[in-house]
Amino acid sequence: MFAAYATITIFAALLFGSSSVIYLIGHEFPKAQLDMKGLPRAWGPVLGTMLALGSLGLLGGFVIPMLGTLAAYSLVLYFTGALLAHLRVGSRKLGNWSLFFATSVAVLGANLLYHWW
Repeated sequence: MFAAYATITIFAALLFGSSSVIYLIGHEFPKAQLDMKGLPRAWGPVLGTMLALGSLGLLGGFVIPMLGTLAAYSLVLYFTGALLAHLRVGSRKLGNWSLFFATSVAVLGANLLYHWW
């Protein structure tokens, strides 16, 4: 079970970490997404920081299991908020969101199964 937990966690940390870098360097894609959702561009670095902290928290879960669990829960909530932002403006382009949300749910499930059951 550890191999599955470690694989999913490391994949998720890399995915969310790379996404945070895209936000933090000011790439055009996140700016366009913020504009499309009617959110201020000033939120870009904040959202990128949240993703970075979630990614680091997942990795920290290897040492402190509760940290990884809280990070996984937080990422699920983050992407639930992203869905609400999409739906609020009537966007039906949810391909990227579904990958990120499914990954956050998978890492939460793996974390809970490995550490708490």
